[in-house]
Amino acid sequence: MTLAMIHWQALAVFIFLFLVVAVIGVYAVRWRKGDSNDLHEWGLGGRNFGVLISWFLIGGDLYTAYTLIAVPALIFGKGSIGLFALPYTIVVYPLMLAVMPRLWQVAKDRGHITPSDYVKDRFRSRTLALLVAITGIIAVIPYAALQMYGIEVVLAYMGVPPTGALVAGFVVLALFTYISGLRAPALISLVKDTLIYTTFIVAVIYIPIKIGGYESLFAHISPSKLVLPLNESSSYASLFLGSALALFLYPHALTAIMGSRSKKVVKTNMSILPAYTFLLGLIALMGFMAIALGLKASGAYGANGIVPELFLDMFPAPFVGYAFAAIAIGALVPASIMGIAAGNLFSRNIYQEFFHKDVSPRRSTSVAKIVALLVMVGALLFIITSPTKFVINFQLAGGAWMLQVLPAIFLALFIPWLDKRAVVAGWIVGIGWATCQLIQEGFSSSVHSLSILGGMPIYIGLSALVANVLVVFILTAVFRLMGARSIDPLVSPAVKA
Repeated sequence: MTLAMIHWQALAVFIFLFLVVAVIGVYAVRWRKGDSNDLHEWGLGGRNFGVLISWFLIGGDLYTAYTLIAVPALIFGKGSIGLFALPYTIVVYPLMLAVMPRLWQVAKDRGHITPSDYVKDRFRSRTLALLVAITGIIAVIPYAALQMYGIEVVLAYMGVPPTGALVAGFVVLALFTYISGLRAPALISLVKDTLIYTTFIVAVIYIPIKIGGYESLFAHISPSKLVLPLNESSSYASLFLGSALALFLYPHALTAIMGSRSKKVVKTNMSILPAYTFLLGLIALMGFMAIALGLKASGAYGANGIVPELFLDMFPAPFVGYAFAAIAIGALVPASIMGIAAGNLFSRNIYQEFFHKDVSPRRSTSVAKIVALLVMVGALLFIITSPTKFVINFQLAGGAWMLQVLPAIFLALFIPWLDKRAVVAGWIVGIGWATCQLIQEGFSSSVHSLSILGGMPIYIGLSALVANVLVVFILTAVFRLMGARSIDPLVSPAVKA
């Protein structure tokens, strides 16, 4: 297949659906009453989303365009280890059922908009809140860039020069994000998930029929691709556990949760969001189908082009345009929320906290909107000017770094006696060791062999988190023995109930 050849029918369907979504995004500002010049309304949708909208919004936030491309690509290239994404999405929701309703309730009661608001209030520490905000903003930028990368891949496979088209896509994204705030991705997510579910359900039915059924499909795949090698078991286990712990620490994930209407809505969604794991399983099958069909990773995108290549080879042009639009629109929802989350963090926990304490609500919202646009511009420039390999590998660091705020957010909800100085020290140790391991791996792998465990490969973020938590507990015990004891009012019997 020649990437330079424009697939006009597919492109026409793609453009039509993209424009529909743009209109929906701009209209969203009128969808529900609220002053878009108030950060609570613009940045959290007024905390007014019920079960259905929250389910689509959170799912649309977590299952991104890069997921739709990268999971099958990893399975195509590395085999069954790519399936770590399935157990981690199975594990994460029971864990978050214990955490998220409680965090939502505290945020609602105390007027928190960002996770750093909670951290500042919980520990009475501007410094720790600042560290959490900086970690979140830095981790979000390459993640947002990867959403742009997902759009770039499908544009290239339709034969469109990606740079100009990416800029046009960015204008659409920036427009509805600036105008409508969190209401835009919430409303768009209804369309996005409908497109994705229909696309991949059709694919997992139609493609195996063309191959001769699933028995024939798996018969064409080497056992080495289907069975996890014993020496990769520690990588597999630590990847899915670390990924499960990190997923809802990202500021965009917490922003989507905080937009929920009630604690009951959060609980219900933690119970029904595993339906997306079924979708992820369908997506993962694309990697095996590409192997069975003998497709080759080639061109500038390598294995990341396997899903677009599979659709181009197996489906008529109109459905290809539909599928590519699903992937591209799948980038708009998380990219928008990432920009909003970063804007909220900067406005509330950096600008307002350190530069302009008496800022008006309107000015605070304006700052958040501008920073959201700057984050999206940064993501666009990142993907246009940087080697793709660098962008992808930098995102590995983002996940490892986000895990290091777990004590300040998740553990702090349940343990009232954590000392803020210990949590800061734990963050420094965790960030430092994670970065050191990433440097040793040349930012080319998310696992590192630890000599202390006999050379066992472990997910970098998880091993750094263990060191982080040990430091937090040890230093907290030391400070308590020294008499510097404090019980935080945010972790009270009333909140726990």
